[in-house]
Amino acid sequence: MNEDKNKPAGDEQDNPFANAEIETDEILTEEEPQDSEAELLAQLHEQVAALKQEVLYAQADTQNVRRRLEKEVQDARTYAATSFARDILSVSDNLTRALDAIPVELREDEKFKGLVTGLDATGRELTNIFGKHGIVRVAAMGMPLDPNVHQAMVEIPSEEPEGTIVAEMQAGYQIKDRLLRPAMVGVAKKPE
Repeated sequence: MNEDKNKPAGDEQDNPFANAEIETDEILTEEEPQDSEAELLAQLHEQVAALKQEVLYAQADTQNVRRRLEKEVQDARTYAATSFARDILSVSDNLTRALDAIPVELREDEKFKGLVTGLDATGRELTNIFGKHGIVRVAAMGMPLDPNVHQAMVEIPSEEPEGTIVAEMQAGYQIKDRLLRPAMVGVAKKPE
């Protein structure tokens, strides 16, 4: 009887395909994990690609923020003296007016020669300091009127082409590429 228990029933022993069903089930269960592993692997690859893209975006965003901050710091350094420069322009104007008001006779008089020389030196030093800090005078005389840097105050009959600056009432200045103060000018018009 023990032998009967170990031996398969007659049909199973004679039929070579009796075990085929079991093998097919095993193959199906083995292939299913492979399919799900392949799907899982594909999903993981997609997630890795998406995360890589997010990292690239984050790096680009960080770099843009860093560049923006660097530009803001540079602008702050460049234009920090803007309000002070505007205030000191009136000192420069007054010094220029004082020098222009000194008649030639007094310039040559020994009593005033030292004063005139000192005022001239102060004017030159002020101009040098302006240049050192990127403050430059706006070109005006003989130039066509540019409303971005010139402010027309009067029209003056002249033989010059219309719109040409023929008089400068007050010098204009720029600091780097920004206008500190427009030049106040007189513009040519056709004589009547």
